[in-house]
Amino acid sequence: MERLLEATARAEQRHFWFRGLRRFVRPLLVRATEDYHHPDILDCGCGTGTNLGVLADYGLSRGIDRAWAGVRRARAAGRHVGQATVTHLPFPDARFHLVTSFDVLYCLDSEDERSAVSEMFRVLRPGGRVIVNVAAMPILTGNHSVLAHEVRRYTAPGLRVLLERAGFAVERITYTNTAMLPILVPLRLMQRALGLVREDDEDAEREMQVPSRPINALLNRMLAVEAAFVRHVDLPCGSSLLAMARKPAAGGPG
Repeated sequence: MERLLEATARAEQRHFWFRGLRRFVRPLLVRATEDYHHPDILDCGCGTGTNLGVLADYGLSRGIDRAWAGVRRARAAGRHVGQATVTHLPFPDARFHLVTSFDVLYCLDSEDERSAVSEMFRVLRPGGRVIVNVAAMPILTGNHSVLAHEVRRYTAPGLRVLLERAGFAVERITYTNTAMLPILVPLRLMQRALGLVREDDEDAEREMQVPSRPINALLNRMLAVEAAFVRHVDLPCGSSLLAMARKPAAGGPG
């Protein structure tokens, strides 16, 4: 996991995928926080804390991560981060207006996955929202899955069921990174045919390296166009799933 954090820290400012994620998420952040003045926001599994800088544009952000290496990096950057697990959040009930989780749930076994979503529900205020991003489409399992410790890749119906069973009312769910599928599908199929790398193999870490400047710029532009489209339309396939769900208001059906 520490190798993953180190690779992420080197890539997340410039890599087209991380920049695309932030573009996809921002419209949901606006919607989730527009009714509050300085909302309290928790990022579950915040890694190196980079996304806390984005969340700070919308409220008072803090994060938790189980890996001390990530907590240390985040604190060095001035982020408000504590060491904890997503299955046992160290906060009272109804503490936050918004809870986020970016690419964490797919690393958990089924029991911990359910516990994490239940904990997010518990610490949200009635009427508050959760925003989650997860890996999608099992056909896309590949070398990156090894480095990211993927236990599963999701489908939209499966993610919806997970959230609804915890008590959430799903407001938006869409695939993203659809523009990448013509590249990713044959690449991941080839990787599986050749045999997936081991976690300690240098090839696994290459999955997180920033592409050459022209390629990174091209892919970044492709995802920028897609993000503008996703503001208005839910996409039917893609390498990631992005969802926003609401905790029912007290005394109401949500």
